[in-house]
Amino acid sequence: MNDGKPNWWSRPSTPPEAARIPTPSPAEEDDFPLQAPDPAESAAPEPAAEAPAAPKVDMTKEPAAAEPVPTEPMPSVPAPAVPAPAAPAPAAPVAAAEPVPTPDGRPAPAERRPLHEPDEYRTPPYGEPGPWAPAPPVQHPAAPVPAPQAAVPPQGAVPPPQGPVAPHAWGQYDPWGAGPGAVPPPAPKKSRRGLALVGALAFALLTGVIGGGVGAYVERNGGIGTVELPQAEAGSADRAPDSVAGIAAAALPGVVTLHVSGGGSAGTGTGFVLDNRGHILTNNHVVDAAAASGDITVTFSSGETASAKLIGKDTGYDLAVVQVTGVRGLKPLPLGNSDDVRVGDPVVAIGAPFDLSNTVTSGIISAKERPITAGGEKGDGSDVSYVDALQTDAPINPGNSGGPLLDGKGRVIGINSAIRAAGGSGDGDGGSGGQAGSIGLGFAIPVNQGKRVAEELINTGKATHPVIGVSLDMQFNGDGARVGDKGKDGTPSVTPDGPAAKAGLRPGDVITKVDGQRVHNGEELIVKIRAHRPGDALALTLTRDGKELTRTVTLGSAQGT
Repeated sequence: MNDGKPNWWSRPSTPPEAARIPTPSPAEEDDFPLQAPDPAESAAPEPAAEAPAAPKVDMTKEPAAAEPVPTEPMPSVPAPAVPAPAAPAPAAPVAAAEPVPTPDGRPAPAERRPLHEPDEYRTPPYGEPGPWAPAPPVQHPAAPVPAPQAAVPPQGAVPPPQGPVAPHAWGQYDPWGAGPGAVPPPAPKKSRRGLALVGALAFALLTGVIGGGVGAYVERNGGIGTVELPQAEAGSADRAPDSVAGIAAAALPGVVTLHVSGGGSAGTGTGFVLDNRGHILTNNHVVDAAAASGDITVTFSSGETASAKLIGKDTGYDLAVVQVTGVRGLKPLPLGNSDDVRVGDPVVAIGAPFDLSNTVTSGIISAKERPITAGGEKGDGSDVSYVDALQTDAPINPGNSGGPLLDGKGRVIGINSAIRAAGGSGDGDGGSGGQAGSIGLGFAIPVNQGKRVAEELINTGKATHPVIGVSLDMQFNGDGARVGDKGKDGTPSVTPDGPAAKAGLRPGDVITKVDGQRVHNGEELIVKIRAHRPGDALALTLTRDGKELTRTVTLGSAQGT
């Protein structure tokens, strides 16, 4: 097409400029060669079809702003192959002659001559790749197609017209714009941190809702599924012999519960086996109701029961012995030594408080040689007991009376006899306030004293009491025990030829110490004396006419009741 304007692919070069253009090298793999003419068509040339006009370029206008093109390197894309003629003719020899005009009157292109003048700026649209090779769009074919061997058209031959290029293979070259193959910029990536935070919040909300529902269900229904509680595996039933369990296991077969009735009254107490002959030691106030013609029933820890008879009792020591017959397999308890007991030693008490047999409690020795008196319900003093007792905090309650107090080796060191009850005014099993409970103040007869009395009761049926042969003024309010001016029924207060008379005691003397231990009243003096055997010698400290004197007394003996 010749419309008077320069045509980029058909504009001829002037001879001088053409002479300066170097001869191009043979077509490379990435070049876009022109189609070689057919020899037959060269022999009989037909009118060439009008080639499509090249796009017009207005150089007076500023180019439109091109869209940003990614800076990543573009892969090399091979040009689509143009099918070669069936029998290509060899290229004609090149002659440096004048251009031969074509049949239509236009001059033929010179051989090996570029189609336009070289541009020194070398930038589109003035420089490479040139108007005869539009830049293909960026494509990624499935498999590269090798380019055919380039053919050089003969001199004077007119290249055959080429059909239109497919839009998807060849696009119009726009040096300032992005072609159809331009790669769009990558989409901005979403923040993973934000997504993780949203996911965490959603998970927390979901778990909170589920947990709240489960909690409400558990609170209303008490749990989910079958309840199986954890439990330790079965272990050995054996215990150390010196533990509370070991002591109780060894002593329980030798502890009995006594049920006594007679004289219009009944009671429950405890006792323990002394020997294989069936002798059982207990408190006098436990069996006192059966003294005349009562009934005594003994129940062993195994549940076996047997009838018992009263062997002997002593009111002053609050001790009694009963005996069972026809019972086999008796387990006598070993006796300890109460003189070796120290404050703080662990102890175990066994009894039947409130008729709850085989009850075991434990504690320590709280004090020793605690002078207490119990009984006195008759009012004449004949039933008063004087005990130089062991004090313990092991719980003792009504029904524990007569039971054993055991040391850490399971030996009997005392006979539980009395408690101090809250609100009570006296000593005894329950005090004067009735059925009171333990407040941690329990008292036991020392086993040394109990052993002597029990032996006397078994052998003679009676127990002896040590005496000094004086009558005491029980109304004296001073410190110590005062010897009365007159005895009972006007008899002398100091028995003639008695232990005290032989030692030089006189009426009105105030005894303040026994073997160096302080006494504050007449009851304490009796307790200290009865803690010894008849025939023992005691050192008495006394005050006479403001002077302190010491006298040695050998204890006498009196028949108990």
